[in-house]
Amino acid sequence: MTGYATLIFDQVGPITRIALNRPAEANCMNDVMTRELADAAARCDVAGTKVVVLTAVGRFFCAGGDLRAMTASPLGTRGFVKGMADDLHRAVSTFARMDAVLITAVNGVAAGGGFSLALIGDLVLAAESASFMMAYTKAGLSPDGSSSFYLPRLIGIRRTQELMLTNRRLSAHEALQWGLVTEVVPDDELGSRTDVLVSDLAAGATGSAAAVKKLLLMSFSNGLEEQMEIEGRLIAECAGSADGREGIDAFLAKRAARFAGTGPVDPVVR
Repeated sequence: MTGYATLIFDQVGPITRIALNRPAEANCMNDVMTRELADAAARCDVAGTKVVVLTAVGRFFCAGGDLRAMTASPLGTRGFVKGMADDLHRAVSTFARMDAVLITAVNGVAAGGGFSLALIGDLVLAAESASFMMAYTKAGLSPDGSSSFYLPRLIGIRRTQELMLTNRRLSAHEALQWGLVTEVVPDDELGSRTDVLVSDLAAGATGSAAAVKKLLLMSFSNGLEEQMEIEGRLIAECAGSADGREGIDAFLAKRAARFAGTGPVDPVVR
């Protein structure tokens, strides 16, 4: 796919921006959108991509699945929904395992599958007007999109049960307090704050960011010794890479590092 019916896809150098683009339908996901998301994610999972931004057009981030599309499909509701879930899950898996850092910039309501999609960011920025609600059980459905994986790890089982069973709506600031989002910014500053973060991340070392993602994804399933062994292998791999040698040399020389595909970077450890 080179063009999309439900997404805006912009890939320039190491930075890719994806925007859900069904504003008249509150950016609800239908079978076309989930299929296109899986394809777009695969296009991000390539050497040279360092940062991916996922956001949306209009007032909503994503209000969940398109219930009208589900009931109207000639495949039947069951077959249609399973196909949508499979495509969405392919997208989520690719975003989680790609080397590039994923920023989700939540510009409005994130409900149902939209809430699940917001959670998958390595960094999650939320506009002050954004809100978060599971909403699945209100429609007689169960969660998908990886929320049953990420939510318990982010906020614990008790709060996850509350969100999933009562459909409590969280404001952006409540989501921040609960540890669901990284940062809350004024609505009119979401774009500019995202751009600053993108610039900072794009100037970093791809291998380091990829190693962080890999380690954190495995940390809840590995034992201590297994995790430390992987840590040792990955830090050695990073240290022996061109970016690792450049980062160490720059730090010792107190000069700006020049990682592959970037300009000078402030070597201060943050």
